[in-house]
Amino acid sequence: MMKRDNLVRLTRFKVNEKRRQVEQLELMMGEFARMAAELDAQILSEEKKVGITDITHFAYPTFAKAARARRDNLTNSVKDLKVQLNAARIVQEEAEAELVNAEKLEQRDEAEERRSASA
Repeated sequence: MMKRDNLVRLTRFKVNEKRRQVEQLELMMGEFARMAAELDAQILSEEKKVGITDITHFAYPTFAKAARARRDNLTNSVKDLKVQLNAARIVQEEAEAELVNAEKLEQRDEAEERRSASA
């Protein structure tokens, strides 16, 4: 019985850890997307101020070039995080299934103990 109890607690801990990881990835993706949107606004503002929107133009603002590079890096990071998030969700689902199985085993053991105690 004690062994199953420990198994259930360990499995619950794993599930909670996987949920935390998924939430953390979602939070990072949201933050990166927000930062990319802010950079977009800054780029548009700089282009409007200077009056040049062609990034190949020799007088295109250096700040806008750098902001574009940062925005592109953030966008690529969000794409990478989506892959990680999908993998983390799969692992989370597996851990949740493992928890359900462990809880069923624990319930079965408790039922057997009650039957043997009443006999």
